[in-house]
Amino acid sequence: MAPPTEEAQNFSGWPVNGGAPPADGVAWVVGVGAKQGTGAAVARRFAAGGLHVVVTGRTKEKIAEVVEDIRSRGGQATAVVGDAGTEAGLQESLATIDELGPLVVATYNAGGSQWRSSMLEMDAEFFESVWRTNCFGAFLTGREAARRMVVRGGGAILFTGSISGVIARPKLAAYASAKFGQRAVAQALAREFGPRNIHVANIIVHGPIDGDRLNTAFPQAKDRRPKDGMVDIEQIAETFWQVLVQPRTAWTQEMDIRPYCEEF
Repeated sequence: MAPPTEEAQNFSGWPVNGGAPPADGVAWVVGVGAKQGTGAAVARRFAAGGLHVVVTGRTKEKIAEVVEDIRSRGGQATAVVGDAGTEAGLQESLATIDELGPLVVATYNAGGSQWRSSMLEMDAEFFESVWRTNCFGAFLTGREAARRMVVRGGGAILFTGSISGVIARPKLAAYASAKFGQRAVAQALAREFGPRNIHVANIIVHGPIDGDRLNTAFPQAKDRRPKDGMVDIEQIAETFWQVLVQPRTAWTQEMDIRPYCEEF
Protein backbone atom coordinates (compact mmCIF):
# COMPACT_ATOMS: atom_id res chain seq x y z
CA MET A 1 0.00 0.00 0.00
CA ALA A 2 1.20 3.50 -0.80
CA PRO A 3 2.29 5.65 2.16
CA PRO A 4 -0.19 8.19 3.52
CA THR A 5 -0.38 11.37 1.52
CA GLU A 6 0.73 14.70 2.95
CA GLU A 7 -2.82 15.87 3.69
CA ALA A 8 -3.59 12.65 5.58
CA GLN A 9 -0.43 12.97 7.66
CA ASN A 10 -1.08 16.61 8.50
CA PHE A 11 -4.82 16.45 9.12
CA SER A 12 -5.19 16.98 12.87
CA GLY A 13 -8.94 17.14 13.47
CA TRP A 14 -11.90 14.81 13.01
CA PRO A 15 -12.01 11.98 12.00
CA VAL A 16 -8.40 11.23 12.97
CA ASN A 17 -9.14 11.19 16.66
CA GLY A 18 -12.73 10.00 16.45
CA GLY A 19 -15.49 11.61 18.43
CA ALA A 20 -18.13 14.06 17.25
CA PRO A 21 -17.77 15.43 13.70
CA PRO A 22 -17.31 19.19 13.18
CA ALA A 23 -20.27 21.42 13.94
CA ASP A 24 -20.23 22.95 10.45
CA GLY A 25 -20.14 19.54 8.75
CA VAL A 26 -22.59 18.25 6.17
CA ALA A 27 -23.90 14.70 5.95
CA TRP A 28 -25.34 13.37 2.70
CA VAL A 29 -27.81 10.49 2.86
CA VAL A 30 -28.76 9.09 -0.55
CA GLY A 31 -31.75 6.79 -0.76
CA VAL A 32 -34.29 8.12 1.73
CA GLY A 33 -37.92 7.09 1.48
CA ALA A 34 -40.46 6.53 4.21
CA LYS A 35 -40.01 8.24 7.57
CA GLN A 36 -39.76 4.83 9.22
CA GLY A 37 -37.05 3.52 6.92
CA THR A 38 -33.30 2.94 7.15
CA GLY A 39 -32.29 6.07 5.24
CA ALA A 40 -34.53 8.29 7.32
CA ALA A 41 -33.24 6.76 10.56
CA VAL A 42 -29.62 7.36 9.50
CA ALA A 43 -30.46 10.94 8.56
CA ARG A 44 -32.06 11.52 11.99
CA ARG A 45 -29.03 10.08 13.78
CA PHE A 46 -26.57 12.23 11.85
CA ALA A 47 -28.69 15.31 12.55
CA ALA A 48 -28.82 14.42 16.24
CA GLY A 49 -25.02 14.34 16.15
CA GLY A 50 -24.92 17.95 14.98
CA LEU A 51 -24.56 17.55 11.21
CA HIS A 52 -26.62 19.36 8.60
CA VAL A 53 -28.13 16.51 6.60
CA VAL A 54 -28.83 16.68 2.88
CA VAL A 55 -31.64 14.17 2.39
CA THR A 56 -31.79 12.78 -1.16
CA GLY A 57 -34.62 10.61 -2.44
CA ARG A 58 -36.90 10.18 -5.41
CA THR A 59 -40.19 11.18 -3.79
CA LYS A 60 -40.58 14.84 -2.82
CA GLU A 61 -43.33 14.25 -0.26
CA LYS A 62 -41.45 11.49 1.55
CA ILE A 63 -38.15 13.32 1.93
CA ALA A 64 -39.97 16.50 2.94
CA GLU A 65 -41.63 14.55 5.75
CA VAL A 66 -38.24 13.25 6.91
CA VAL A 67 -36.76 16.75 6.89
CA GLU A 68 -39.74 18.13 8.83
CA ASP A 69 -39.29 15.36 11.40
CA ILE A 70 -35.59 16.17 11.81
CA ARG A 71 -36.27 19.88 12.20
CA SER A 72 -39.01 19.21 14.78
CA ARG A 73 -36.31 17.48 16.86
CA GLY A 74 -34.00 20.49 16.66
CA GLY A 75 -31.82 19.20 13.84
CA GLN A 76 -30.81 20.71 10.51
CA ALA A 77 -31.79 19.11 7.21
CA THR A 78 -32.43 19.96 3.58
CA ALA A 79 -34.49 17.88 1.15
CA VAL A 80 -33.32 17.44 -2.44
CA VAL A 81 -35.14 15.25 -4.94
CA GLY A 82 -32.63 13.11 -6.78
CA ASP A 83 -32.18 9.90 -8.73
CA ALA A 84 -29.00 8.06 -7.80
CA GLY A 85 -29.08 5.99 -10.98
CA THR A 86 -27.82 8.82 -13.20
CA GLU A 87 -25.15 11.49 -12.96
CA ALA A 88 -27.67 14.23 -13.73
CA GLY A 89 -29.93 12.94 -10.97
CA LEU A 90 -27.40 13.84 -8.27
CA GLN A 91 -26.29 17.25 -9.50
CA GLU A 92 -28.77 19.28 -7.43
CA SER A 93 -27.78 17.42 -4.27
CA LEU A 94 -24.10 18.08 -4.93
CA ALA A 95 -24.73 21.77 -5.59
CA THR A 96 -26.63 22.00 -2.30
CA ILE A 97 -23.79 20.29 -0.43
CA ASP A 98 -21.21 22.64 -1.89
CA GLU A 99 -23.27 25.63 -0.75
CA LEU A 100 -23.87 24.38 2.79
CA GLY A 101 -20.35 23.49 3.90
CA PRO A 102 -17.76 20.72 4.04
CA LEU A 103 -19.02 17.21 3.32
CA VAL A 104 -17.82 14.98 6.15
CA VAL A 105 -19.91 11.85 5.55
CA ALA A 106 -21.86 10.39 2.64
CA THR A 107 -24.15 7.38 3.04
CA TYR A 108 -25.51 5.33 0.16
CA ASN A 109 -28.74 3.60 1.07
CA ALA A 110 -30.64 3.46 -2.25
CA GLY A 111 -32.30 0.15 -2.96
CA GLY A 112 -35.82 -0.56 -4.07
CA SER A 113 -38.26 -3.38 -3.56
CA GLN A 114 -38.76 -4.71 -7.10
CA TRP A 115 -35.69 -6.89 -7.48
CA ARG A 116 -36.99 -10.48 -7.52
CA SER A 117 -37.27 -12.32 -10.82
CA SER A 118 -36.55 -15.76 -12.23
CA MET A 119 -33.58 -15.77 -14.57
CA LEU A 120 -35.79 -17.20 -17.30
CA GLU A 121 -38.26 -14.31 -17.05
CA MET A 122 -35.78 -11.52 -16.38
CA ASP A 123 -35.36 -8.99 -19.17
CA ALA A 124 -32.35 -6.78 -19.76
CA GLU A 125 -34.13 -3.60 -18.69
CA PHE A 126 -34.96 -5.10 -15.28
CA PHE A 127 -31.38 -6.23 -14.73
CA GLU A 128 -29.95 -2.85 -15.70
CA SER A 129 -32.43 -0.95 -13.54
CA VAL A 130 -31.51 -2.97 -10.45
CA TRP A 131 -27.81 -2.50 -11.21
CA ARG A 132 -28.18 1.25 -11.65
CA THR A 133 -29.90 1.67 -8.31
CA ASN A 134 -27.75 -0.64 -6.22
CA CYS A 135 -24.31 -0.45 -7.85
CA PHE A 136 -23.93 2.40 -10.32
CA GLY A 137 -25.48 4.89 -7.91
CA ALA A 138 -23.08 3.70 -5.21
CA PHE A 139 -20.18 4.39 -7.55
CA LEU A 140 -21.45 7.87 -8.42
CA THR A 141 -22.06 8.80 -4.79
CA GLY A 142 -18.71 7.40 -3.66
CA ARG A 143 -16.82 9.16 -6.44
CA GLU A 144 -18.40 12.55 -5.82
CA ALA A 145 -17.96 12.26 -2.06
CA ALA A 146 -14.31 11.25 -2.45
CA ARG A 147 -13.63 14.20 -4.77
CA ARG A 148 -14.78 16.60 -2.08
CA MET A 149 -13.17 14.79 0.85
CA VAL A 150 -9.75 14.56 -0.79
CA VAL A 151 -9.66 18.35 -1.03
CA ARG A 152 -10.66 18.69 2.62
CA GLY A 153 -8.26 15.99 3.79
CA GLY A 154 -10.68 13.47 5.27
CA GLY A 155 -14.22 12.18 5.70
CA ALA A 156 -16.29 9.00 5.63
CA ILE A 157 -18.22 7.15 2.93
CA LEU A 158 -20.64 4.52 4.23
CA PHE A 159 -22.73 2.01 2.29
CA THR A 160 -25.81 0.01 3.29
CA GLY A 161 -24.94 -3.49 2.16
CA SER A 162 -26.92 -6.71 1.99
CA ILE A 163 -26.30 -10.40 2.55
CA SER A 164 -27.08 -10.66 -1.18
CA GLY A 165 -23.74 -8.95 -1.73
CA VAL A 166 -22.10 -12.04 -0.23
CA ILE A 167 -24.43 -14.88 -1.28
CA ALA A 168 -26.42 -15.00 -4.53
CA ARG A 169 -29.73 -16.86 -4.25
CA PRO A 170 -32.35 -17.91 -6.83
CA LYS A 171 -34.49 -15.07 -8.23
CA LEU A 172 -32.02 -12.55 -6.84
CA ALA A 173 -29.43 -12.64 -9.62
CA ALA A 174 -29.87 -8.99 -10.60
CA TYR A 175 -29.94 -7.73 -7.02
CA ALA A 176 -27.06 -9.93 -5.85
CA SER A 177 -24.82 -8.99 -8.77
CA ALA A 178 -25.49 -5.32 -8.06
CA LYS A 179 -24.81 -5.69 -4.34
CA PHE A 180 -21.65 -7.70 -5.07
CA GLY A 181 -20.67 -4.75 -7.26
CA GLN A 182 -21.46 -2.24 -4.53
CA ARG A 183 -19.27 -4.23 -2.16
CA ALA A 184 -16.45 -4.12 -4.72
CA VAL A 185 -16.86 -0.35 -5.10
CA ALA A 186 -16.61 0.05 -1.33
CA GLN A 187 -13.47 -2.10 -1.11
CA ALA A 188 -11.80 -0.28 -4.00
CA LEU A 189 -12.61 3.11 -2.47
CA ALA A 190 -11.30 2.00 0.91
CA ARG A 191 -8.01 0.78 -0.51
CA GLU A 192 -7.49 3.88 -2.64
CA PHE A 193 -8.62 6.56 -0.20
CA GLY A 194 -8.02 5.09 3.25
CA PRO A 195 -4.40 6.31 3.09
CA ARG A 196 -5.82 9.73 2.28
CA ASN A 197 -7.79 9.77 5.52
CA ILE A 198 -11.19 8.81 4.06
CA HIS A 199 -12.96 6.06 5.98
CA VAL A 200 -14.98 3.77 3.71
CA ALA A 201 -17.23 1.08 5.22
CA ASN A 202 -19.83 -1.36 3.93
CA ILE A 203 -22.41 -2.26 6.58
CA ILE A 204 -24.23 -5.47 5.68
CA VAL A 205 -27.75 -5.74 7.06
CA HIS A 206 -28.63 -9.43 7.30
CA GLY A 207 -32.24 -10.07 8.18
CA PRO A 208 -35.66 -8.46 7.76
CA ILE A 209 -35.65 -4.75 8.53
CA ASP A 210 -38.35 -3.51 10.89
CA GLY A 211 -39.39 -0.55 8.76
CA ASP A 212 -42.31 0.71 6.72
CA ARG A 213 -41.33 -1.02 3.48
CA LEU A 214 -41.44 -4.58 4.83
CA ASN A 215 -44.21 -4.03 7.34
CA THR A 216 -46.46 -2.47 4.69
CA ALA A 217 -45.81 -5.15 2.08
CA PHE A 218 -46.02 -8.04 4.55
CA PRO A 219 -48.11 -6.96 7.57
CA GLN A 220 -47.86 -10.37 9.25
CA ALA A 221 -44.10 -10.76 8.87
CA LYS A 222 -43.20 -9.40 12.29
CA ASP A 223 -45.72 -11.61 14.09
CA ARG A 224 -44.23 -14.68 12.43
CA ARG A 225 -40.76 -13.91 13.73
CA PRO A 226 -39.45 -14.53 17.26
CA LYS A 227 -39.55 -11.57 19.64
CA ASP A 228 -36.91 -9.01 18.63
CA GLY A 229 -36.43 -11.02 15.46
CA MET A 230 -36.20 -8.10 13.01
CA VAL A 231 -33.44 -5.54 12.53
CA ASP A 232 -34.46 -2.26 14.19
CA ILE A 233 -33.92 0.77 11.94
CA GLU A 234 -32.79 2.99 14.80
CA GLN A 235 -30.13 0.44 15.72
CA ILE A 236 -28.95 0.34 12.11
CA ALA A 237 -28.63 4.12 12.29
CA GLU A 238 -26.73 3.90 15.56
CA THR A 239 -24.32 1.44 13.95
CA PHE A 240 -23.66 3.91 11.15
CA TRP A 241 -22.98 6.62 13.72
CA GLN A 242 -20.58 4.45 15.71
CA VAL A 243 -18.67 3.57 12.56
CA LEU A 244 -18.59 7.24 11.60
CA VAL A 245 -16.93 8.34 14.84
CA GLN A 246 -14.27 5.61 14.96
CA PRO A 247 -10.70 6.94 15.24
CA ARG A 248 -8.50 6.04 12.29
CA THR A 249 -6.40 3.74 14.47
CA ALA A 250 -9.30 1.24 14.37
CA TRP A 251 -11.46 1.66 11.27
CA THR A 252 -14.10 -0.83 10.22
CA GLN A 253 -14.18 -1.60 6.50
CA GLU A 254 -16.95 -4.20 6.52
CA MET A 255 -19.30 -5.45 9.18
CA ASP A 256 -22.61 -7.27 9.32
CA ILE A 257 -25.51 -6.83 11.69
CA ARG A 258 -28.34 -9.28 12.23
CA PRO A 259 -30.94 -10.19 14.86
CA TYR A 260 -29.90 -12.91 17.30
CA CYS A 261 -32.20 -15.50 15.69
CA GLU A 262 -31.13 -15.05 12.06
CA GLU A 263 -29.35 -18.07 10.59
CA PHE A 264 -26.07 -17.56 8.77
